[in-house]
Amino acid sequence: MNRAPEDATFWVHSRHHRAAEEAGLRVLVIDVGGNNVKLLASGQKEPRKVPSGPDLTPRRMVAEVRRAAAGWDYDAVTVGFPGPVKDGHPAQEPHNLGRGWVRFDYRTAFERPVRILNDAVMQALGSYRGGRMLFLGLGTGLGAALVLDGLVHPLEIAHLPYDGDLTYEDLLGRRGLDRLGKRTWRRLIGRMVPELHAAFQVDEVVLGGGNAKHLRQLPAGSRLGDNARAFLGGFRAWDRSLRLRNGIAGRRAA
Repeated sequence: MNRAPEDATFWVHSRHHRAAEEAGLRVLVIDVGGNNVKLLASGQKEPRKVPSGPDLTPRRMVAEVRRAAAGWDYDAVTVGFPGPVKDGHPAQEPHNLGRGWVRFDYRTAFERPVRILNDAVMQALGSYRGGRMLFLGLGTGLGAALVLDGLVHPLEIAHLPYDGDLTYEDLLGRRGLDRLGKRTWRRLIGRMVPELHAAFQVDEVVLGGGNAKHLRQLPAGSRLGDNARAFLGGFRAWDRSLRLRNGIAGRRAA
């Protein structure tokens, strides 16, 4: 039987600020998506959002986020970015947004320290309960991240071949869902997720992303994530007890 995701309101009201507060920081978390940019700050209960899209540049994103966050107090910023991140900066331009994300100076624009995470990494951080966890984001594409005893590392498995010329993303992403139909797509999830569970030798697999809602039965050893957990991941990015690869925790912020 399928298990419902955890109630996001529980952590919104009682848990998600703890790590940042212990560090003495008030953090603004920004989750950049293809349709909307969502934001939430320490001490706030309701997220706000601004429109996104193919014309969204980082300069425009910062301007609109700062307007939307008017009245909120924050000392630092976490940005969940829809693409690869290296050394705390976007490694390539996103496919579904405007240009200029790689070379943009986020710290100067926000006038605060900024930490940038791949969006799957941010959701993985927010979903993490301990031990060894694989996060799979079933969305337009296929996001993935691995958490091993507090060490968080992004994965790029989407374009690995799985069946002939078909990649993991071709099958598990939106293209696969649309081409195969829900019934066949669910069967593939039921076969491929246990394979990944065994290959990465994890304790559990968390299935997040917008298309996880189409699952009726969860593979053994997996649980549903919640997209709202990305905010918790953004707050946890400033928790030094969690170590993020590629220049996030323990190094100077961007």
